[in-house]
Amino acid sequence: MDPIVLAAGTALVSAMATDAWQQARAATVALWRRIRPEQADHIGAELEALRARVLAARQQGDGDTEQALAGTWRLHLQQLLLDDPTLAAELQRLLDEQLTPALPPGEQAWIQSLVMRAEARDNARVYMAGRDQHITGS
Repeated sequence: MDPIVLAAGTALVSAMATDAWQQARAATVALWRRIRPEQADHIGAELEALRARVLAARQQGDGDTEQALAGTWRLHLQQLLLDDPTLAAELQRLLDEQLTPALPPGEQAWIQSLVMRAEARDNARVYMAGRDQHITGS
């Protein structure tokens, strides 16, 4: 998955729990309105519904649910880039100008360091995670 998608999906869901949520939401819907105007209203409604789930997950200390919801948005954003790779610059701008500034400083630093790279050869394995990771089996 594209590192911009990972960061933007995570930042979008994290921004849902902040006071700057309305600006982050408006910027995200505006992006959709420019590239897929027929889906913009649906995206806005989906974001509002998702926000309630994020707030409930945070209140309950349910990080797994929050990560799953971020994963859903990563898939949405990844599909945008698969359909049109030139949108990477717009997505980066959304991340830099709207989503990341909406986050508390600790989460901003985490979003900015989200890009990870690994290379495995032959029979090597690489396990990478931005947060918790549970590995079972061999």
